[in-house]
Amino acid sequence: MEILRVENLCKVYGQGENTVRALDGVSFSVEKGEFLAIIGPSGSGKSTLLHILGGVDTPTSGKVMMNGQDVYRQSDNNLAIFRRRHVGLIYQFYNLIPVLNVRENITLPLLMDGRKVNENKLDEMLKVLKLKGREKHLPNQLSGGQQQRVSIGRALINEPSVILADEPTGNLDSKNSREIVELLKYYNREYNQTLIVITHDEDIALQADRIISIEDGKITRDEVIRR
Repeated sequence: MEILRVENLCKVYGQGENTVRALDGVSFSVEKGEFLAIIGPSGSGKSTLLHILGGVDTPTSGKVMMNGQDVYRQSDNNLAIFRRRHVGLIYQFYNLIPVLNVRENITLPLLMDGRKVNENKLDEMLKVLKLKGREKHLPNQLSGGQQQRVSIGRALINEPSVILADEPTGNLDSKNSREIVELLKYYNREYNQTLIVITHDEDIALQADRIISIEDGKITRDEVIRR
């Protein structure tokens, strides 16, 4: 079942001689439960693409359809709600709220949405993320790997349609990088969670079901690795 479709997506910055086409006619679709890796050199447009998929940045033209809904054909308020409920974002530098503890950072999307926390689900998540016993720790009391685990929990707590991860291991050592990738693969496999990862790490990309390569704002390769 198709969960995401991108149609002729373009993003242009600047005008005249200063015009930069960060994305130039990008089109592809993603099936529910798919693990897609998007790779490309620095400045290729891959992070711009992820931000547009996540509702963080707006396209100059083209469509982003998620669950059959045109993401950018709605009000700013509805877009914020849609992003909170349907998209889980994981960043390289965690983006945790420094004054909130582990539990508060993870459950923030639920609280912002006026929803109650399912304590059983949260407890199970803390165990899977190996954060049990650290619920009251602040981000500055955690290692980099632990902080990234918190950001994964925050991205997953709302059971979003799609998880978007932008270089999720870029700030971690090799051991923590492997553990974070295994966590993402676990949720992809066990919960049929759709996962799109932006990465420059070929080893991570080769663990995906499919790889899309982007250069100069255009797709140059779209290859299924495994089914």
